[in-house]
Amino acid sequence: MDCTLITGGSKGIGRAIALQLAKEHGFHVLINYSSDTKAAEATLKELQAQGGTGELLRFKVQDKAEVDRIMMEWQGNNPTKFIRVLVNNAGIKRDGLFMWMPENDWDDVMDVSVKGMYNVTQCVIRQMLRRRAGRIVNITSLSGLKGLPGQTNYSAAKAAMVGATKALAQEIGKRNITVNAVAPGFIKTDMVDVKHEEEYLKHIPAGRIGTPEEVAHLVSFLASDRAAYINGEVIHINGGLYS
Repeated sequence: MDCTLITGGSKGIGRAIALQLAKEHGFHVLINYSSDTKAAEATLKELQAQGGTGELLRFKVQDKAEVDRIMMEWQGNNPTKFIRVLVNNAGIKRDGLFMWMPENDWDDVMDVSVKGMYNVTQCVIRQMLRRRAGRIVNITSLSGLKGLPGQTNYSAAKAAMVGATKALAQEIGKRNITVNAVAPGFIKTDMVDVKHEEEYLKHIPAGRIGTPEEVAHLVSFLASDRAAYINGEVIHINGGLYS
């Protein structure tokens, strides 16, 4: 059975991706989350209501020992299942001016996005290499390409994901595995401060903030056979704000 694993899949962009990949591709969806069990269960229930199948995997992506333990246990219990698509979506923000930024705010943001991508991808990639098949999609951000003031840590973490995407794509492309990144701009999620929405709109040519579902459709395309010759790319989805 083909599966997809989505880190940070309980809400926001991750939730939309989980629902779309189940709907469009029929994947058995592994919804990773770290703490919000209620949101994760609600996403799984919605996925099942639309006719899909899935399960919850609770672990902190930044904790390598925990990731290895949970993933090895899952793979041992599911020898016939193959994680064909990995979406590294987990991320957090700890905004603030760099000169006053506490060390833990820097470390936490880097650990979830960058170390988390490393930890989870290393667990999943071995089976992809053996099968000579797979899709890896890393969710980066406008911040990682343009840089945003007050988000030096977040911008650095998302930029690191871009570099890793391009390098890994060259390492494993010959095994029929693609590695791409999706870089959303302002999307209606908990991570966007709605108090400043009017200010954001002044700079977005499309005149609106994007939806998680729009990001999910792009990820779904990259997960498909139609995108087999797209590799090492960073695709913007930002209403024309930056490209």
